Amino acid sequence: MRRQGGATAVTTGTEDRTSEEPAAADTVDEPTAEEAEAEDPAPDEAPSAAGGRRLRLVVWTLVVALLLAGGGLFVMGRQLRDTPATSNAALTDSESTTRVAGDVTNALGKVFSYSPSATAVTKESAKQLLAGKALQQYAALFGQVEKQAADQKLTLTTHVVRAGVTRLTDDSAHLLVFLDQVYERRGKTASTAAAQLSVTAQLRDGRWTIVEITSR
Repeated sequence: MRRQGGATAVTTGTEDRTSEEPAAADTVDEPTAEEAEAEDPAPDEAPSAAGGRRLRLVVWTLVVALLLAGGGLFVMGRQLRDTPATSNAALTDSESTTRVAGDVTNALGKVFSYSPSATAVTKESAKQLLAGKALQQYAALFGQVEKQAADQKLTLTTHVVRAGVTRLTDDSAHLLVFLDQVYERRGKTASTAAAQLSVTAQLRDGRWTIVEITSR
């Protein structure tokens, strides 16, 4: 209660409280912690997933590249192993090369050496040391040689100067052979002639047999 110009005014407690308390401000519902976490993903989640995909892509690319490289090396190695140089035992197997050269040298010395009284021995040696085309050619020509040896009293002695193996496999060999042949006729001076042959031999029953002879 307060006095105003002689009149007395009465105020209630309600008016005082209304004037003293400020108006309530508008309120906004705050999201809960679970809702905030669901709405806002962790900042590292998306970049991490993308990085994982890139890593897998790089790994698969490297795997494919290594497989392709390995396949290429295998093919190259196979080609190197299959080249004529590496399959030619004349370049790598000295023991077998020496053996085939020795067998061919011995055979040529026997089949191209004869005397007027021993042509039958030469013919028999040819049957044992020659085969195939070489034996056929020899048989066709030796009849003439046998008659000439008897008529002219001719003796032929053949020496192998050098036999080089140009190619050698498990059962086949090619050789280049240089010969010196000495011709002797009764009552005349001996003469010497050089010859060069290409020879093909095959391994038969543990022995190298000449199957083809070509004069060079």
